[in-house]
Amino acid sequence: MTATPWPTELRLHKDHRTLTIAFDDGASYALPAEYLRVESPSAEVQGHSPADRQLVAGKREVRIQEIIPVGHYAVRLIFDDGHSTGIYTWETFQTLGGEQEERWKRYLQELASKNLSRDAQGAQRHH
Repeated sequence: MTATPWPTELRLHKDHRTLTIAFDDGASYALPAEYLRVESPSAEVQGHSPADRQLVAGKREVRIQEIIPVGHYAVRLIFDDGHSTGIYTWETFQTLGGEQEERWKRYLQELASKNLSRDAQGAQRHH
């Protein structure tokens, strides 16, 4: 088993809308706050099985308020909509970064199929 790449940088941009994470294997990802929020690893978003997964709409304007270290393996992201239960491990960031294009495309398709919006107005609210 290969060693898990270790983060060399975790930086929240000044607008609080993008989190950049770089790893010692050379990978680097700029992850939008909206994407991190709707893909939160929290039980309230992911559920306890794939069938329980919640589609989170209306988060286009969400921002990351705070990043709190969790041991040496993860961070908790505090979003300005009150969501704060997602623990993002380094492995989670790698997965979200590596699969960003396909996950985002799937998310937009899910929103469209349910007539939901990325904008807060008219979107169902899940906290």
